[in-house]
Amino acid sequence: MIDTAGVTDRLAGLGRLGVAFSGGVDSSVLLALAVRALGADRVVAILGVSPSLAAGERAAAHRVAAHIGAAVVEVVTHEGDREAYRANGPDRCFHCKDELFTRIADEVVAAHGLDAVAYGENADDARRPDRPGSRAAAGHRVLRPLADAGLDKAAVRGIARDLGLPCADKPAAPCLASRIPHFTDVTPEKLHQIERAEAALHRLGFTELRVRHHGDVARIELPAEDLPRAVADPLRTAIRDAVVAAGFRFATVDLTGVQSGAFTLPLVRIARA
Repeated sequence: MIDTAGVTDRLAGLGRLGVAFSGGVDSSVLLALAVRALGADRVVAILGVSPSLAAGERAAAHRVAAHIGAAVVEVVTHEGDREAYRANGPDRCFHCKDELFTRIADEVVAAHGLDAVAYGENADDARRPDRPGSRAAAGHRVLRPLADAGLDKAAVRGIARDLGLPCADKPAAPCLASRIPHFTDVTPEKLHQIERAEAALHRLGFTELRVRHHGDVARIELPAEDLPRAVADPLRTAIRDAVVAAGFRFATVDLTGVQSGAFTLPLVRIARA
């Protein structure tokens, strides 16, 4: 069992806690540890809902929260109303998270008597240069118990397995806007295209994937082990048909595989050079 005392010690003494929750491994582990430390009646999972959240991810988040025994409060966010978010620069995540934490402060904290809000940043993410959302969290004084306890991605996933969470082996699932190249506008129509295409590919049996939006072209990222079957019939034709049905004209499979931070990291590195 991985030691979680560093997290529970940081939660001790809190009255009521809100956890910014997505159903991913990090926020689910934080939610589960908070429920264990404080009790289910003193913890609420806060799920931001907008066009950048796929319907499947929303439903999965509710299932994980139910498994943990935590109540879920949905907050409708309007990051799409922010010009800086739509412009889709490398700081897009800042504007998204700032919108989320602003809505939580305005609509949830007082209504649910929360003493603090926390989110699931881990120690690895805290060291990455392409995480502007952490700046928004700091500006809103949102706690980050996992990172402060020194828990990295591997440790957090290990804790999820120790706790028997249904998302323990769930691949990372960044928001749909992360599939759109920077400096290309984020629109509800593009997000809907991406969501439709990815949902169809999931139904074809692919568990980890990204559909990157390049105008008429859908660039599909899959793990290396999935590439051979993706480019051979019958899946090759099924993938193309699914992508065209989602509104793209062309489907390509990226031989590099799944790439975390594919659009943001190169720009951040250039800026820091």
